[in-house]
Amino acid sequence: MEFSLSLGDMINVMFIAAGIGICGMSIMHVSSGVHIQLEVKKYFQLFFGLILIYISMHLTRMMIQGNEGFGVFVGIKIVTFIEFLVSGFMIYLLSLLILFIANPGKMGRVINIVFLIILAIHTLGLIVAQFTNFYYYFDAFNVYHRNRGYVMSNMMHILMICQNIFLLIRYRDKFNARVASAFWFYMVAPLFAIFVQIFVPDVQFIILATVIAAVYLYYVITKRQRERYELQQEETARLDTELTMATRIQAETLPNIFPAFPDREDFNIYATMNPAKEVGGDFYDFFLIDDTHLGIVMADVSGKGVPAALFMMVSKILVQNYAMMGLSPREVLEAVNRQICANNPEEMFVTVWFGCLDLETGILQASNAGHEYPVLKNPDGEFEMVKDKHGLVIGGMDNVKYSQYELKMEPGAKLFLYTDGIPEATNSSNELFGTDRMVDALRIVENDDPEDILGVVKAAVEDFVKEAPQFDDLTMLCLEYNGPLR
Repeated sequence: MEFSLSLGDMINVMFIAAGIGICGMSIMHVSSGVHIQLEVKKYFQLFFGLILIYISMHLTRMMIQGNEGFGVFVGIKIVTFIEFLVSGFMIYLLSLLILFIANPGKMGRVINIVFLIILAIHTLGLIVAQFTNFYYYFDAFNVYHRNRGYVMSNMMHILMICQNIFLLIRYRDKFNARVASAFWFYMVAPLFAIFVQIFVPDVQFIILATVIAAVYLYYVITKRQRERYELQQEETARLDTELTMATRIQAETLPNIFPAFPDREDFNIYATMNPAKEVGGDFYDFFLIDDTHLGIVMADVSGKGVPAALFMMVSKILVQNYAMMGLSPREVLEAVNRQICANNPEEMFVTVWFGCLDLETGILQASNAGHEYPVLKNPDGEFEMVKDKHGLVIGGMDNVKYSQYELKMEPGAKLFLYTDGIPEATNSSNELFGTDRMVDALRIVENDDPEDILGVVKAAVEDFVKEAPQFDDLTMLCLEYNGPLR
C-alpha cells in the first residue's frame, strides 16, 4: 500500500493531527476537572470522543485512498460510513445540550423525539448509500468522490441546526450571554469553513473549525461551572458565618452561666442544649418572677434549623413576658397560644411545659402544652415519671384551655425536664433510647447535683447512640429544691 499526499492533504493531516491532540487533551482535562458536574463531564467526554472518532476516520480515509484492492475498498467504505454517522451524532449531542439548557418543559420531549427521528433517517440514508453510491462513491483507485445526492447527507445537520437556532432565539432568556455566543460560534464556524472551502476545496477547514468551536464551547461552559462553584462557595461561607452568629445569639438568649443564682441557697438549677443542627428549636428557660417564685420552662418547636430557632425566640419571650405579669402557668400558656395563633402563617407549633415554684412552700404549679412528662424525685424516693395531663400544643388551635396541677417538692427533691430528643435518640439498629433507659440513668446518680445528673444522662444517650447521627436536639434541665431560705 502506498501513501501519496498532496500539499492540500498535508495541510489537512496537520489540521487533523492538531484536532486529535486538542481533543485528547480536552478529554483528559474533562476527566480531571474537580469543579465540573458529573453530567457535564460525561457529556464532554462523549462529545470530544465523537469528534476524535470523526477526524480519525477522516484521516484514515485520506491515508488509504488511492490504493487499489478489495480490502482497501471495504475498509475505506467502513471508515467513511463511520465518519458520516458520527457527524450526525455530534450535532445531535449539541442539540441535546441546547435543549437541556433551554428546558422548554413538555415540548422538550417532543423536540427530542423529532431529533431522534431525524437521526434515524440520517442513519438509514447512510446505510442505503452504501449500496447505491447516492451520497458518495469511490473510483477504481478507491478515491473518494461526492455524488449527486451529497447535499442530502447534510440535510439532517441542517434541520437540527435550524431547530437549535429556534431554541436559542425562543429561549434566549435561559442562556447566559457567553454560553449563547459559544453555541452560535459552534454552528456558524463550520458553515464559514464550508464557505472558505469553496475557494480552497483541497483543505478541510471544517475539521479545524469544528474542533476549535467545540473547545471554545467546552471552555465557556466549564468556566460558567467554575464561576457557579465559586459563587456557591462564597454563599456557603456566608451562610456558615451567619449560622455561627445565629448559634452564638441563640446560646446567649438561654441562661448559660452557672451557677445561675450564686447568692441563692434555696435551689440549684442546671440546663444544657445540644442542637442537632447549628441552631435548634428546643429551648429551656428559668427566671425569678419575684423573690419567692421561680419560673421554669422546657419547650420544643416543630422543625429544625433557622426557622425553628426564630420561632423559639418568639415563644421564649412571650412565655417569660406573660409569666412576669403574675399569671398562673395555665393562664401563661393560654395567653401565649392566643398570641401565636393570631400571627402564625407558617403554621408552626411548640410544645411547652411551664411551672412556677413557690420557693417558700415548695409548691410547684405547672401546665403542660403537649410536652414530655416531667420526672420527679422526692427526698425519700427515686426518680419517677409524672403522668400529667397534656394539653394541645401551642399554635395548634386558638382559644385552647389548659389544665393546671400542683406538685409538692420537699427539701432535697429534684425535678428533671427534657425534650423528645432524649427518649427518641436512635442507635444504628433503629432502636429508641426511650424513657425507661432515661429514668434508669437518672436513678444511678439521683443523689448527685443537677450538673452531674445531666452529664450522666447525656453520656448514657451517647453510649447508646454511638456512631449514629443526631437527628434531634438534646435539651435537659434539672432543678434541686433545698427548702426555704432561713
